[in-house]
Amino acid sequence: MKIAYPGLLQERLPSGALRYRVRVEGDKTKRIPLSVTPNHPQFVEIYHAARAGVRLDPEASAEERAIRGSVGWLVAKHLTAMEAAVEAGAMWPLTLKKRRSVGKVLTERYADYAMEIPQAKLVELRDDMIETPAWADSVIEGTRVIYRWATERRLCAVNPAVGIARIDRGKGGAKPWSPDDLRKYRQKHPPGSAAHLTLTLFMFTACRISDAIRLGRQHETTIEGVRALRWHPVKRGSAEVAIPMLPPLYRATRSMKIAGETYLLNSKGKPFATPDSLGQMFRRWCREAGLADRSSHGIRKAAGHLLAQDGCSQYQIMTVHGHTQAKTSEIYTKGVERWRMARDAMAALEALDW
Repeated sequence: MKIAYPGLLQERLPSGALRYRVRVEGDKTKRIPLSVTPNHPQFVEIYHAARAGVRLDPEASAEERAIRGSVGWLVAKHLTAMEAAVEAGAMWPLTLKKRRSVGKVLTERYADYAMEIPQAKLVELRDDMIETPAWADSVIEGTRVIYRWATERRLCAVNPAVGIARIDRGKGGAKPWSPDDLRKYRQKHPPGSAAHLTLTLFMFTACRISDAIRLGRQHETTIEGVRALRWHPVKRGSAEVAIPMLPPLYRATRSMKIAGETYLLNSKGKPFATPDSLGQMFRRWCREAGLADRSSHGIRKAAGHLLAQDGCSQYQIMTVHGHTQAKTSEIYTKGVERWRMARDAMAALEALDW
């Protein structure tokens, strides 16, 4: 469909370039040159302004609007780089979303401060968020990452967020699910439901929510005659995970009426687009089961506790969770030996009443 723009003039200059001008409505003698071409996202707004006799320039980027060398400028520059990393597939979009949230907090308060902001100002920011300690700690951690990025690129010399202590010391993050929690949830959401499959997938893979939205039959394989799941976690730096696909999980995946490219499908029969979308749905299922204070990450922690209580070593748990810490033990947790440790670890869950 062709859209007409009354008064829009297209002229070719001696150089061969195109120039666009607009006749002001009601004054044919007055013509306003446009600062953008018709394919610019702000063209319509700038065109209508010109028809009214006003010349507008396209909105500058956040980096261009900020004071060079300020906190606002640094945050804008960092987010631009992160957007490029997401576009290149080198960063998970959820990470960018969290970084934007941190950047918003920083710029709302300190946008015009010099980049080398005193550490006392960040401590003050943290303390003013005392009512939400976990979020306060996340803001400081995100700020630390932003400044680490900046110092690596020599945009600034000091990371002012280094050495700032955490507020949330005693809660231990997500609360692990107890056997009673698991039972209560399954009583509300029986086999054959998407809610039941989701819990089962979390419990019998100990995967993160960022991996749960991706896992599907394409990750099923056979290792040494055992049906297994093999995948590489999305989280940067994680090791490949290969674990037996225990009967409860296999039954749950085959009990669904609709099969798709992933095990978990939304209400439209499509894979969940983001971890957030699955997280919102899972929290709803938890609330319906009377477990409003539980999360998917708490299930991952519950699986780790059950494995530990059953005598599994830290290295066996590492193979199930995809951790790569304890560098000196990596020789024992790679390749075939890593698979055997994972197989032995998952056997601890096999006797669970599900």
